[in-house]
This record gives sequence, C-alpha cells and structure tokens, in this order.
Amino acid sequence: MRLGDRLRENQQAASVQEEAAQHEAFTSQDSATPVDPINTLKQRVQQRLYARIGGRITDAAMGEGELQQLLLQELASSLDEEEVPLSPDERRRLVDEISRDVIGYGPIQAFLEDDSITEVMVLSDKAIYVERDGRLALTEARYLNQDHLRAVIERIVSAVGRRIDESSPTVDARLPDGSRVNAIIPPLAVDGPQLTIRKFSRKPLLVEDLVRLRTVTEPIAEFLEQCIDGRLNVLVTGGTGTGKTTLLNVLSSFIPAGDRVVTIEDAVELRMIQNHVIRLEARPPNIEGRGEVTIRDLVKNSLRMRPDRIVVGEVRGAEALDMLQAMNTGHEGSLSTLHANTPRDALSRLETMVLMAGFDLPVRAIREQVVGAVDLIVHLSRLRDGTRRLTHIVEVDGLEGDTITLSDLFTFDYAAGRDEEGNFLGEIVPTGIRPRFEERLEEYGHTLHPDLFGDPLEGISMKRTR
Repeated sequence: MRLGDRLRENQQAASVQEEAAQHEAFTSQDSATPVDPINTLKQRVQQRLYARIGGRITDAAMGEGELQQLLLQELASSLDEEEVPLSPDERRRLVDEISRDVIGYGPIQAFLEDDSITEVMVLSDKAIYVERDGRLALTEARYLNQDHLRAVIERIVSAVGRRIDESSPTVDARLPDGSRVNAIIPPLAVDGPQLTIRKFSRKPLLVEDLVRLRTVTEPIAEFLEQCIDGRLNVLVTGGTGTGKTTLLNVLSSFIPAGDRVVTIEDAVELRMIQNHVIRLEARPPNIEGRGEVTIRDLVKNSLRMRPDRIVVGEVRGAEALDMLQAMNTGHEGSLSTLHANTPRDALSRLETMVLMAGFDLPVRAIREQVVGAVDLIVHLSRLRDGTRRLTHIVEVDGLEGDTITLSDLFTFDYAAGRDEEGNFLGEIVPTGIRPRFEERLEEYGHTLHPDLFGDPLEGISMKRTR
C-alpha cells in the first residue's frame, strides 16, 4: 500500500474515532449533568443587565448606594422581561449572585472569600485558575466578556488611586484586605486583560502558624526572633510565591515595640503590629507622566525620619544601593525581601541592582558594602509537594579576595525522603557551624542554646562556602 493511501485511511479512522468520542461525551453529559435552568436564566439576565449599565459601573460620580439602586431597578426589569416564574428564594438567589457579579468582583468573588485559596489567576474571559494547597486548579467560573473583566480591574485600581489604560497598561494594586493585585491589559496582553490576585489571610499568620504549616520549626523560629531582636540585618529571599512577604511579616513582629520603624513598599502589604510605624507607599506617574515617587526616593527620604529600622517590602532596583548604605549607617536590624533562586544568587542580584543606580562602582566596593550591610540570608522555597519551606539560613561572613564567603547555618534535609502521598518528611536542620555573630547576640541578652546547632549532617560540607 502506498504512503498516500495509508495516510487517507488513518485520517478516516481518526475522524470516526473523534465523532464517536464527541457523541459519547455529549450523551454522558446530557444524562449525568443536566443543564441548570436557573444558571441559564442568570447568564441571559446578566448579559442584558451588563449591556444596559456596563458603562456606568465605573462612573466615579455615581455613589455606591446610587449604583446599587440602579442595579436593582434594571435587574427587576430584566427579570420581568424573561417572564419566567420564580419562587421568592430563587429570585433572591439570582439578585444576590448577579449583584455580586456586576458591581462586585464578578465570578472571582467566591474565591476571594474562600480562605483555602491563596491565589486567583484570570486569563481574560477564557479561564480562571486558583491555587489551593500549593497546586493550581482550573475552575468552571468565567467572566461574561473582556469588558466585564476590564470593568472589575478598573474598579479595583481606582479604589487605591491607580489607573490602567492603553497608555499605562500594567498596574500593581491591592484589595481592601491587603491582597496583592497585578493587572495587564491590551496591547501588552495579546489575548485580553489578565488579572492575578495573591490573597492575604484575613487573619495575619503568626509564627505559630508557620510552625504548624512546617514552614519553620520552633527552634528556628526562636533563633530568628533572637536575630531580629539582636538587630541583625536580614534579607528574606526566594522565588515567586514562596511566602517571602508572609515571613517578613512574621519577622517584623519580633521588632521591639519601642523601635521607630519605617516601612517602604510598592503597594502596602505589610501588617505591622508595633505602634510606632510609618508606612510609605510608592506612587506611579500620573497621566502626564509626572509625579512619580519611587522606592528609591522613599528610602532616601526615610533616612531623614530618624528610623531605628527600615523595612523595604522588596528590593528590585536602584534602591538596593540606598538600602545597603542605610544598613551600614546606623540602621541595624533592617529587613527586606529579594527574588532569587538561591542565597548565592541573591547576592549576585543585589550587586546587579546596585549597578542600576547609575554609579560606576568597582565590584569590590559593592561587595564590601554587601558584606558590611547584610548579616543573614533567610531563603524560602516552594517544594514539589506544594509546601513552602525555609530551606537555608545563611550567614554572610566576609570577603576572601573579591569573593563573598557564606556559611550555611541551617539547610533543608531532603534526604529524609517523602511519605506515601509524596509530601517531604524533612525539615530544616543545623549543619554544625556556629555563627560568628553569636557574641553580638549576647550583647543583647540572647544566649544561643548549645544544642541548637547540633552535629553536622552526613554529606553536608562543613566548609564555609565561597
């Protein structure tokens, strides 16, 4: 048989199989999952309602009460036009759900109210994913269309004084509960508006919660509390979604109540429990391209505010130089986060960001600044089982030639293996190296427990790394 004949036969067989699969899926769906007439009615009414008042949803001149009244009037008219008999309970359900979808956050509202969900990701009007227990899941929820999603995005960003349009198609904002919001729209987002919300717990996580979640152990938590009270400069590092901000919140809770603290963020996320706290937030440029206030501007300004400690939500640019100088000039005990895959990568990124400040500094001078400023690197990782764990606690020792030397004080024990469900059994354990800043902690009244650093683990090098 010739090649062309075989190809035609294969195509015909594939077509028959595809038709059979489609028929089977249709018949099984028809018998197992009947269409909900209430949901069908809801979609029709919602589309008609959004077409009527969609443009007025984002009208800044219209108050919340006025908008709610308009919605109820139009909704009643839309339901009457359907001429579908509804019980009082069914009508109330429709009104509640449609009101939530039209003037709330739409179909993601239920996910934002679900405490088990940590992240919501909207792919235009095509799909909505959520993260639960560290794993992504596709939901059945969808926005009606891209205009519906765009209206929700504009409502979120306008509430915090931000804007998003074709001239400024990306924005970082926050919800009233502090949850982090990122939105990007066309022309940058080719397939339509994209919305990502990283939820914050309604109740801020405490150190006890991190111990319960196995992110840290009790001895490590006590050690970190001693380091913060002992005014060590700490850098929290890790990849995206590893829990850096959450850990930074917990570490900041260890700052003594008598210290004057200045926090600096792109969008306010930190929840400080101290009374003497000044919160600063960066500002993007206005529609004319003016009025921008960067993180670097705020770090410079904070030095004139007589802070005891400076907490930068995330170092991501030229402000790294000002942050290092602040740590080196009497602001010990400062904290910040930084995206990095490993503690060593964090120092490389820090050097690169210092060069972004525009000064032609020699590499050795930058590394001397880093060594003089950063005392401890606390590194988080999101493991393959979905959990977020503290995997490294590293001391910055000094310079050997032009190389910064580091000491792994604690590392994660991957050798412990996994359980039957694939969860890691290990935890962060000591390497046997005692920190050089031990005497400094003793000056603040902290004596490290003699068993804290234990015996070195097999297979872990006791040499200070370069």
